Amino acid sequence: MKLTVIGTGNMGKALMKGFIAGNIFAPSEITVYDVIEAARENAASSFGVNAAADPSAAVKDADYVLMAVKPQHFDNALKDIVPSLKNGAIVLSIAAAVTTSRIAGILDQGRKFVRIMPNTPAQVGAGVSAVCPVGLNEEETAFVVKLLETCGEVVLCDEKTLDAIGCVSGTGPAYVMLFIEAMADAAVALGIKRDDALKIAAATVMGSGKLCLDTKTHPGVLKDQVCSPGGTTIAGVMALEENGLRNAVIKSVLAADEKTKQMQGGK
Repeated sequence: MKLTVIGTGNMGKALMKGFIAGNIFAPSEITVYDVIEAARENAASSFGVNAAADPSAAVKDADYVLMAVKPQHFDNALKDIVPSLKNGAIVLSIAAAVTTSRIAGILDQGRKFVRIMPNTPAQVGAGVSAVCPVGLNEEETAFVVKLLETCGEVVLCDEKTLDAIGCVSGTGPAYVMLFIEAMADAAVALGIKRDDALKIAAATVMGSGKLCLDTKTHPGVLKDQVCSPGGTTIAGVMALEENGLRNAVIKSVLAADEKTKQMQGGK
C-alpha cells in the first residue's frame, strides 16, 4: 500500500510521523511533494521517505493521497493531480473549511474521499482528529480511523459535526497556549524562574486533561474536588469567573464557528 502526502508543512509532517511510528506505512511506501523544493527534500531526509518533483508523478501509484495544503491553495492543488489518480485511490483532505461538496466538485464522479480535521498536538501523538468519510466502505473507513489513531483520538462524524469539532479541537490549542502562558507569567510574578514556570503551567494543563479523560469524570466534579471551603483554589476560581473566563472561552469557539462559515462561503 502506498501513500502520497501533498504539502510538507507542520500538519503534513505531524501526521506522516504518526503513520510511520504506528507502523501503518513504512517510509519506503510514502512519497511527498511540496511546491518548495527545499521543504520536500527536508521532509524526505527527515523521515526517510521518497520525494517527487512533480505532483502528478507523486500520486501516480498512490492508494491514499493526503492533501495537506492551505485552503486557499487546495482547489488548484487537487485539480493538478486528479488526472493522475489511479482507480480506487482515496483522497484525504485536512484543509479547514473546504467542504465535501467542494471536494466532490473537483474530483471525478464517484471518487472516494475523506474530510479530516486534525489539530497540532498530533505532532506529539496527542491530537484529536474529526473524520468524515464520503463513499468509503466499512473496511476503508476502519483503516482511515486506524491511520489517524496513530496521532491521537479520532471521532468519526458527519460534516456538520466535523466543522463544530474543528472550532473546539482545531482552534483550541491556541487558547490553551494563551492559558499556559498566562499561568506562567503569574508564576514568574510570584518569583518562580521562567523555565520552571512554563514547565509547571504546561504540565498542570496536560495532567488535568489526562485526569479528566482517564477517570471519565465531569470537569465540574474534578474542579470541586480541588476547591476546599474557604481555600485558595475557590478564591482563584471566583477571580476567573469575575473576569469572564468561561464566557470568553465560549465566545472564542463561537467566533471560530462564524469564521468557518464565512470561509466556506468564500468570504
